[in-house]
Amino acid sequence: MLKTDVLNYLRTIPKGKVVTYSQIGKALGTKGYRAIGNILHNNPDPDYYPCFKVVNAKGMLAEHFGLPGGKHTQKERLENDGVEVVDFMVDLDKYQWKD
Repeated sequence: MLKTDVLNYLRTIPKGKVVTYSQIGKALGTKGYRAIGNILHNNPDPDYYPCFKVVNAKGMLAEHFGLPGGKHTQKERLENDGVEVVDFMVDLDKYQWKD
């Protein structure tokens, strides 16, 4: 798994959809979920690589989302993308992208 693979995967997620860390791992053939999280946290261009579209397996937003404002910024970006966020959670049945 390369950093560029993770970042490029983010660009494939459709508008109004989210994915989980494990979903990225499965798509890239790795179980290095922490490594994926670290790559997302150090995203060089969050506007180009939409890391805000990644949530945990329960649909929870990242407690320490890597941009100023943390999970509040992630919530705002998701809502602007058309994803409903309630109590910093996303309904995966409704919004998870099935790649």
